[in-house]
Amino acid sequence: MNLQPQLQDPFSGVVVVVLADFLRQHQGWGWLRLVAGSAPYKEVPGLTSVKVMGSGHGGGFGLRPSATHQGLICTFTHFELAMQFLASSWVQAYRDRARELWSGVLGVQSARGQWDKQAWLATAPDALDGPVASQGPFAVLTRASIVPTKAMAFWRYAPAAQAGLSQSEGCLLSMGLGEAPLVRQCTFSLWQNQAAMLQYAHQGAHQLASAAAYKHQFFSESMFVRMQVLHMSGVWQGRLFDASSAPSRDDTAALTREPVVGLHALEPSHV
Repeated sequence: MNLQPQLQDPFSGVVVVVLADFLRQHQGWGWLRLVAGSAPYKEVPGLTSVKVMGSGHGGGFGLRPSATHQGLICTFTHFELAMQFLASSWVQAYRDRARELWSGVLGVQSARGQWDKQAWLATAPDALDGPVASQGPFAVLTRASIVPTKAMAFWRYAPAAQAGLSQSEGCLLSMGLGEAPLVRQCTFSLWQNQAAMLQYAHQGAHQLASAAAYKHQFFSESMFVRMQVLHMSGVWQGRLFDASSAPSRDDTAALTREPVVGLHALEPSHV
């Protein structure tokens, strides 16, 4: 009998990311979101997957959990349905309870690996329902399932690599996220340009962590995704992200045409 998990059909829509830092009086509501998981979102039109994720202290990537930071990573069949979700009562409930909140709709440019046995493809043109203005910054999403017996070895590399990310020139925003403590981790980061991301990926603590991850096979499953910002708004760490202020171009082909330099080499340590 074949007991191996079956691969899912590849995803080729758009991605929604919501990052929230709850007001202290709403911490309990935030914890209940983690407990409820995906259940409240079953009726959302066009939603194909949702991950309700916690974070490390201060929104970082560490063993100490944050009482206030949380993230949603959702996938949608179409851009317009993703925008409707951001305008819906589901997300408004987060806004009403958050000290700061950032949200974005992103088109996948390239991806490597799998998440829950599902590969991600470049966003299909029909998922955009016509021209969409892509906006200057781009995002990187990494996630990994860490082999439990290697978790402690993995976490020895995390603090220095995370500090390097948050302090890296050209990194506009970053947050450490997790589906489960210690062993199912994710990092989301927003960058001014590819050069800044490459500089971070190929030097210092991150380079050491990446080399260790490959050498010691820390992960049972991993994924690296590069995405173009299609829409973003909100405030994070005191910085305003105004969708109308970012340079834009009506060029949906950019999602698949722009070169991705060294994708294999960039697949990170997930810290």
